Amino acid sequence: MIRALGWAGPLVGPWAGVQLASAAGLTAVLPAVWAGVVVAVRLRRRPPPARARLLAVPRARAVGRRRLGRPPEQFPARPARPARWAATWLRRRAAARRRTTAVEADLPEVVDLLRLAVGAGHTVPLALAAVTGHVDGPVGRGLADALAATTRGRRLADALDDLPAAVGEPVRPLAATLAGSLRYGHAIGPALERLAAECRADQRRRSEAAARRVPVLLLFPLVLCILPAFALLTVAPLLAGALRALRL
Repeated sequence: MIRALGWAGPLVGPWAGVQLASAAGLTAVLPAVWAGVVVAVRLRRRPPPARARLLAVPRARAVGRRRLGRPPEQFPARPARPARWAATWLRRRAAARRRTTAVEADLPEVVDLLRLAVGAGHTVPLALAAVTGHVDGPVGRGLADALAATTRGRRLADALDDLPAAVGEPVRPLAATLAGSLRYGHAIGPALERLAAECRADQRRRSEAAARRVPVLLLFPLVLCILPAFALLTVAPLLAGALRALRL
């Protein structure tokens, strides 16, 4: 074994014990070193499962993008799923708020026009036909769709029951009033007058609430823009003059 390890000298003299000990140590260490090298090479060639899973998706996307004929740099990186969900929820919430605001702004005008048409002697279908021709808001379009459904054999009262789901909850009192008049023959004139008064009162309350929010909305530009500019125009020259005087 000692000759195989390359020990050329004779095993005699006072250093024979040292030579034998060194040979035994090398015999014990070399297999361990070789095993460590083999393990390191295998770990380097084969990544851990977690790392392989993390690297598989970007590599597959890059291969698919190369097959499409475009380099991977031209494809924007997709945000994480929670970010996409939050962005989608915010967009839907903003769209629903805008739709509700448009319906609430359009409803008083539609109710007033229906009240005038019914007061002129029109029935509910004729009043709807006259009003929808002059109103281009979401409520007018919803009433026009309900009126168009009657040409396909559907009852107008049933079509009006589906109006809140198609347009929004603010039109539910109007749809219930019109459908109740068609089904049960209720007097629609006084009901439309009360509904018009309620719509105008709601619109007034919303306008007052928006006016009360104006000071709060103006607080941010006041703090972030006006006050810093005021400080720069008034306090900064005084500080500069005081520093100049101290230097002199």
